[in-house]
Amino acid sequence: MRTHGLLLLALQVQGSGAADSAAGHDILHLVARSSPVAKAVLIVLVLFSIASWAIILYKLWAFSRAERQSAAFLEVFRRSSKFSEVQSVCKTLAESPLVGIFQAGYAELNTQLRLTTAAAPTGSTPTTPRPTLKSLPALDRALLRAAAVEVNKLENRVGFLATTASITPYIGLFGTVWGIMAAFQGIGQTGSTNLGVVAPGIAEALIATAAGLFAAIPAVYFYNQLAGRVKLLASEMDDFSLEFLNISERNFT
Repeated sequence: MRTHGLLLLALQVQGSGAADSAAGHDILHLVARSSPVAKAVLIVLVLFSIASWAIILYKLWAFSRAERQSAAFLEVFRRSSKFSEVQSVCKTLAESPLVGIFQAGYAELNTQLRLTTAAAPTGSTPTTPRPTLKSLPALDRALLRAAAVEVNKLENRVGFLATTASITPYIGLFGTVWGIMAAFQGIGQTGSTNLGVVAPGIAEALIATAAGLFAAIPAVYFYNQLAGRVKLLASEMDDFSLEFLNISERNFT
């Protein structure tokens, strides 16, 4: 009895595998016999899918590097007692968006401090006057500009995923409508409504809709995920800018 049960299970597995292989072969056969318009639609959808997956993989890798290097940069920034010490490690952590903000703020800070030192009156005492900031709002504006540049870098190419998510279902729908029109024309020419005549044309038309959804669904999911990570990094940049301003105000005003 047990042997018969194992044989039945093996036959079911073999039958399901054969059915899957036959289904895959049927889909390829439908694609091969489809019209030039349907093939062009499928090629466009495949190109959209390849481009979106390339952007997804690259952005996931880039965001992971940016998050790791931002954590390392913040550790160095909060441990160091001088901005010059932080500047020395910026080249090794260049993938962090915080580095660009820090370098913009550090450059503006140095410019203002040099102007203050140069404008200080020279007296008889040999002591050097304490450098002070001329304009804290100017430093704030420099940090805001740098943060906007870094956010634009993070958002680069992410919008293509939104485009893919919104346009590929319509492209697939266009291919389906075109295929159904061709199927109905075939019915009118043959004068037969037999399911064996109608079904292949409709199945061929529906492949375009399936391909459009196949390209759109991952694009929607990863667009939302990447947009959320951009928001988190932008919030981290805002916090760092405020921290940089507080340290500058305490030490140079």
